Amino acid sequence: MKKANRSKTVKKLDTIFSIYIRRRFAIDDIAECFTCGVQRHYKELQCGHFQSRRYYSTRWDKLNCQVQCPKCNIFNQGEQYAFSKRLDKKYGEGTSNELSLKAKSLIKLSTNEIEDMIKVYKDLVKEL
Repeated sequence: MKKANRSKTVKKLDTIFSIYIRRRFAIDDIAECFTCGVQRHYKELQCGHFQSRRYYSTRWDKLNCQVQCPKCNIFNQGEQYAFSKRLDKKYGEGTSNELSLKAKSLIKLSTNEIEDMIKVYKDLVKEL
């Protein structure tokens, strides 16, 4: 029972975080794919991860996660090389390397911490 509750909480955070990532730089709800530049309504785009979602230390990292179109994110396996180049260009040289290292660090988030993050991102989405 406790496990299902935690997985539901993680899923809720994934959902609200994805909305935040896709809307944070959108203009009139139109966002741009971080790796190819295609512009679409944010609901047609996805929250792409430079380092895999399986790494909790970067799963909800605002630098690690950027808007991607389904072609780049799914069909082209996230365009990791283009993603890393763009990260370094936008946020400074070495950003992609720092995220790669951060992804390997282990963190254990409590369900309460995840619930707190949900509140934070709900508030951020309301401000958009």
